[in-house]
Amino acid sequence: MKNYALLILIGLMTSLGLSSCSNNMSVFSKTLYEENNWSDSELSNIQFYLSEDIILRRSLEKGETVISSGKIKIINGQKVEEIIFERGTPGVFIKRKKDNHFAVSFEDGDKHLVFGPNNSSDGKYALLAIKWKGRKGIITYDDKKWKTYNNGHVAKLLIDLKKINQVSVKKRKVGGRKVGN
Repeated sequence: MKNYALLILIGLMTSLGLSSCSNNMSVFSKTLYEENNWSDSELSNIQFYLSEDIILRRSLEKGETVISSGKIKIINGQKVEEIIFERGTPGVFIKRKKDNHFAVSFEDGDKHLVFGPNNSSDGKYALLAIKWKGRKGIITYDDKKWKTYNNGHVAKLLIDLKKINQVSVKKRKVGGRKVGN
C-alpha cells in the first residue's frame, strides 16, 4: 500500500514539474501591443505562433504549374493547391500593413499572412481576410487569392509572455564630458 501511495506522489510531482516547464502562451492583443508600445524592430524580435491550423486552398487553372511549397490535391475532379499552417507554427513580424495590421511570415521570403485586432474578440490579433463568409475567407498569400477553411476564421497570434518578460535591458549611465579633458 505504501508503494502505491509513493507511486501516486511521484506521478503528481512529475506532472507538476512538467507543467511548470510549459510555455506561457498568450493571445497577442491590441491592449498588449498598445501597453508596450513596441516599434517595428522590437516586433521583429518577438516570436509569434499560430493558435489554430490554417488551411489555404486555390483552384489551379488548366495548364498552371505550382512552383510554391503547396501540395496538389484532386477535389471533386479539380486540381487544387493546398498550403497548411499547423497550430503552433512559429512566425515573425516582417512589416506593418496598416497602423495595427501586421504581416507575419511563417516561411522564408516575403510570403505572409495578415493579422489585426478583432473588435468582436476583445482586440485579439486574428487572421484577416479580404472577405469572410461564415467560416470561409478569401486571403491574399504570395500574391495569389486563396480560400481558407476549417479554423482559419478563429486563428489568432500567440506569444510566449514568459520569454518576453525575461528580456533584459543593458543600461549604463554616462557621467558627461567637460572641455579640456
